Amino acid sequence: MRTRLLAGTAALAIAVAGLSACSSSSDSSDTAGDGKSPAELTVWIMKGSVSDPFLQRFKTDFETTHSGTTLKIQIQEWDGIGAKITSALASKDAPDVIEVGNTQVAQYAASGGVKDLTGKVADLKGADWIPGLAEPGKIDGKQFGIPWYAANRVVVYNKDLFTQAGITTPPKTRDEWIADTTKLNTGGNDGIYLTGQTWYALAGFVWDEGGEFAVKDGDKWKGTLDTPQAQAGMAFYKKLQALGKGPKDSDEAKPLQAEVFAKGKSAQIISVPGGAAAIIKANPAMKDKIGFFPIPGKTADKPGAVFTGGSDLIIPEASQHQDAAYEVVKALAGEKWQTDMAKEMSYVPNRTSLAGVLAGNEGGAVMAVGAANGHGTPNSPNWAAVEANNPIKQYMTQYLTGADPATAARTASEAIAKALNTAS
Repeated sequence: MRTRLLAGTAALAIAVAGLSACSSSSDSSDTAGDGKSPAELTVWIMKGSVSDPFLQRFKTDFETTHSGTTLKIQIQEWDGIGAKITSALASKDAPDVIEVGNTQVAQYAASGGVKDLTGKVADLKGADWIPGLAEPGKIDGKQFGIPWYAANRVVVYNKDLFTQAGITTPPKTRDEWIADTTKLNTGGNDGIYLTGQTWYALAGFVWDEGGEFAVKDGDKWKGTLDTPQAQAGMAFYKKLQALGKGPKDSDEAKPLQAEVFAKGKSAQIISVPGGAAAIIKANPAMKDKIGFFPIPGKTADKPGAVFTGGSDLIIPEASQHQDAAYEVVKALAGEKWQTDMAKEMSYVPNRTSLAGVLAGNEGGAVMAVGAANGHGTPNSPNWAAVEANNPIKQYMTQYLTGADPATAARTASEAIAKALNTAS
């Protein structure tokens, strides 16, 4: 899920050159964390997650403050990582700490190879975690994934078009948003460029209505796009999508919405703030014309719900240095390195109380506001199967092009249930 959220957003994902930290010779049976014996800890970090300078600072600091411990940081490619992690978790020589996409935790936890860290939640200040980042790491009441960082969508807008329409303050409610977007949708401009299959945006509208894509019903999953709540979310999506010329039969990647926005004729898109980098690359003249505001909620006192993408940290059961591995996780998830990472990478920290560290970063600060109402997709190890042949996107196009809403929603719900209930 993380790769889909952050794809193409250069400001949020700085390319990381392959980094393998210097290692010290140690036997895998050695322990560490108590200063009595040396240990080399292997940490898998995904390519593009954090910068090389950040990793170097963390490595130096950790090794200095944890005498006798050496970090061997290995950069992993997202392509094919699922099978690689699954294999590692089943081995006797697994890495000590692994970064995983937040919606992948359930899949890995189902293998039985991930350490249960429920007893560490209080020590990690878990009560302060962003809900949308913490929830995917919690399976059947047990915390396997520790939130590391988050990113979510906001509204990216063209300041010039807002000024021309006489809009001086971004909308804070759905009703204001529709009214402003209607004003903007004139003179050959799109009030908003929103494709028919931007299903992450739909997810937020469904959650705002109290709905879900699927819920657990006993031991089985039940698709719920046909519930009144989900239907209300889709109805709002249709109303908003109609205020622009976005295609009804494709998603935000076809064509790339950043390139459409860069032409200067679309007043708004729904994107991660880092999408601004792609806009400016396509049209440097847009540099000072881009603004951001949280996706509006139903009332002004709460931003709209958003899908929280990002990464968690897990410790394999096969790690030979679990206590020391926990110290790595604790440090990376702690205030010092959360603050450092947020400032360098423009990510939302894992704690709501740390949102202020993004002050001065317009897009990042707006993203942090929205993150307070972040959510995750259904917490099933089979969710990836839903996305593989995404019936949600198919349903959205059918709904927007005149199909019977109830029939289309029921068909999609049945497809979601089938995917979630099929044994992996």
